[in-house]
Amino acid sequence: MAKALNLKQYISDFFEYVKSEKVELYNEFSLQHELGIYLRNHLPRDYKVQFERNVSFFLFEDETVKKEIDIVIFTEDKTKRYAIELKYPRNGQYPEQMYAFVKDIRFVEQLKEKGFTGTCAVTLVEDKPFYFDSGRSTNDIYGYFRGGKTIKEEIKKPTGEGKEEDSILIDRVYKINWVDLDEVPGEKAETRKKRKYYIVTIG
Repeated sequence: MAKALNLKQYISDFFEYVKSEKVELYNEFSLQHELGIYLRNHLPRDYKVQFERNVSFFLFEDETVKKEIDIVIFTEDKTKRYAIELKYPRNGQYPEQMYAFVKDIRFVEQLKEKGFTGTCAVTLVEDKPFYFDSGRSTNDIYGYFRGGKTIKEEIKKPTGEGKEEDSILIDRVYKINWVDLDEVPGEKAETRKKRKYYIVTIG
């Protein structure tokens, strides 16, 4: 029988591998691709690693906030299955992207509720506005990622019009803990950006 995985540890080890400059991350696809390769090379042989699998491959009832999983890890009989959602935004739109981070958390929360062994939402950023507290009110979505405010209950879409679909209901309670990765390769010293990431784990 396949051994259960400490998914957070594998992902943390991957970022240590990135720190060693053995791999370059330059957009979200490269993050997905390189993490998938790393997992294939380091996970027990009992597990498959696949990309962009539809939820319906694992669940008969698939009413979830998203339909495709960025990375799935599973045994042949699917008795053990893990999901990883990834974000690496590089085009600003900070409040909208933060709402997308929350949506990923809700998605992996739903997958865990529906029988996945373990799930993770992973976000990598390099723009300071994602994590630096610039004094904005912590009553809006910025507070969850800059001010240490816990993510729980109803999270409203920052650009929404008050409709039901303009909010996400979170079942558990989460706190974002940013981890320093490194400075962005190739940037000039005077404008160099600092990369940070977080891992939200369920199960």
